[in-house]
Amino acid sequence: MSRINVTRSSMPSFEEYVETLRPVWESRWLSNRGSASKDFEDDLKKYLGCNNVWLFANGHVAMEVALQALDMKGEVITTPYTHISTTNAIVRNGLTPVFVDVKEDNYTINPELIEAAITEKTVAIVATHVYGFLCDVNAIDKIAKKHNLKVVYDAAHAFGVTLNGVSAANFGDAAMFSTHATKVFHTIEGGIVAYKDAKLFEAMQYIVNFGFTSQEDAMYIGTNARMNEFEAVMGICNLKHLDEEIAKRKVVGDKYAELLSNVDGIKLIQPEEGLVWNYSYYPVIFDGYKENRDEIKAKLEKEDIFARKYFYPITNKFSCFQEKYGNISVPVAAHAADCVLTLPMYADMTVKDAERICNVILK
Repeated sequence: MSRINVTRSSMPSFEEYVETLRPVWESRWLSNRGSASKDFEDDLKKYLGCNNVWLFANGHVAMEVALQALDMKGEVITTPYTHISTTNAIVRNGLTPVFVDVKEDNYTINPELIEAAITEKTVAIVATHVYGFLCDVNAIDKIAKKHNLKVVYDAAHAFGVTLNGVSAANFGDAAMFSTHATKVFHTIEGGIVAYKDAKLFEAMQYIVNFGFTSQEDAMYIGTNARMNEFEAVMGICNLKHLDEEIAKRKVVGDKYAELLSNVDGIKLIQPEEGLVWNYSYYPVIFDGYKENRDEIKAKLEKEDIFARKYFYPITNKFSCFQEKYGNISVPVAAHAADCVLTLPMYADMTVKDAERICNVILK
């Protein structure tokens, strides 16, 4: 039996990539927002239905720079059920994370707990869309407007997701998408920030380039966070095929759902009404099943199948945050971290692959 990894990057044909890359190759303009980056930005704005995007070297610096551009001081309400990158970006900007728990239905931040956590020091909400399932964006928007808070979404898992026809790029003040090679849409490495108010995020375009505002001056303490042209070309190519790649993933997801639904001790997250999901991950919750999550993971590995505990551990439990935040009460997030296993999911998977995986889980 062949090995099945948790993910495998979607790729255009080699010939398509080379042909799209040719003008970049001939121009020798390989970074610093050349023609490919500008073309890619235009393509993204059309696909995402948004007015403003900026490209980054990776998703982490995209989030970090977006928060820096807002120039905030104080507390940020967030959740520990996310990648450590999200929490790191908050803390590295000198902001204080205030952790609240997640909802039981899809493990996104619980809006009912946000308002109780707001203090006079609260400046923003940084919420994570999980596995391609969106936060309760309407409830969060109402809370933010009531208390004059900024909202930034970690939308690393949500590229291509829409809710009632509206792209995930258009919720909050900004949304950060990771375009790492493991994502449903990738640029090899990379990140994207989609944002509404160009003036509010004007600083981003300078911070990504060491803070330079001219050849002889830097008004911001910046970093090097630029996407290069080779990555932008990969984005241009992959965006053309994204819808068909998601459709392929859906076939595998439907087979998982067919075989794992209505099994005692196994739970699946159901997309809310109006959500067009991207099948970026396929989370399965082993809660009261005959074997626990870790036992299932080990059992799959013996069959050369590699699933992932995701997100595990929750970020307040990492050593760098344990002393200050390790004892906060977030029982739903903690339980999810112990029970969720994301099964292999990628466009090149077959129905037979999904059947093989489910047979190992169920036998």
